[in-house]
Amino acid sequence: MIICCGEALIDFIPTPDGSTYQPCPGGSILNIAVGLGRMAVPVGFLSRLSTDLFGDILADQLLKNNVDLNYCPRVEGQTTLAFVSLAEGENAEPQYAFYTEGAVDREMTVDDLPGQLSDEVLALHFGSISLVLEPGASALEVLMERESSKRVISLDPNVRPIVITDWDAYRQRFLKWLSQVDILRLSQVDLDWLYPAQAIADLLPGWFELGLSLVILTQGDSGATAFTANGSQVFVPAPKIKVEDTVGAGDTFFSAVLTYLYEKDVLTDRRNIQAMAESDLHACLDFAVRAAAINCTRKGADPPYRHEMGL
Repeated sequence: MIICCGEALIDFIPTPDGSTYQPCPGGSILNIAVGLGRMAVPVGFLSRLSTDLFGDILADQLLKNNVDLNYCPRVEGQTTLAFVSLAEGENAEPQYAFYTEGAVDREMTVDDLPGQLSDEVLALHFGSISLVLEPGASALEVLMERESSKRVISLDPNVRPIVITDWDAYRQRFLKWLSQVDILRLSQVDLDWLYPAQAIADLLPGWFELGLSLVILTQGDSGATAFTANGSQVFVPAPKIKVEDTVGAGDTFFSAVLTYLYEKDVLTDRRNIQAMAESDLHACLDFAVRAAAINCTRKGADPPYRHEMGL
């Protein structure tokens, strides 16, 4: 099982005519959990969900996509909300405005963490605004550190500048996470925000020294590149498609990466990650870019089901 740890929120997405907004289940961590569930990977969600009407929508979205909620208590309070602005163009990044004050997922503390996780949990995934907004961010950091010696840890920072007030502090925190993480996925946009004007090739040696095994850089319709600590580098182009929008594309990509690694038993031991052959890395990225492409042909975050992916 893979446990996704972090935010679940309601995205208010513009209707086609732009006259109003439609509420949709969202949040990077929820999207990845849903993507894994649709790929028939055993997956759970770890956070707090509100008992309000939006919390009911989120719980229903997770449950109907086969996501286990054993680590997801329902508590009174409000749900995180986000308003989404869809920019035009195939590589345009959606813009977000978050409303998180007092939200139950943000207010998670160390006391809310499970005392222990089931032995069937092979990996934990972290990322996005849940690792920025306090006190939840510090609680999740405690969980990450506690479990990093026991299980594979993956991270997608999914950088949202609107919630980052101190970039130097955020970069220091990012490096701390990397010392506990095995698999990192980030977009070119994430990289540009984190390290303006720096090439990933200059950053990788320091990142791998911290203990990373696999880094994946996604670049929209330009494709994706995987780098391993043992020096392998593999690039896969993205399929050419007609884009509906790009909401959830990165989340879908990474849920497909984790699906491939799960299906190939790579997640049973972190040493398997570094040992992956370039042919396996290529197949993994190809699987992931195809999944992301399917998502981009649909409105909103809508990851494909396993049967849509073929062999």
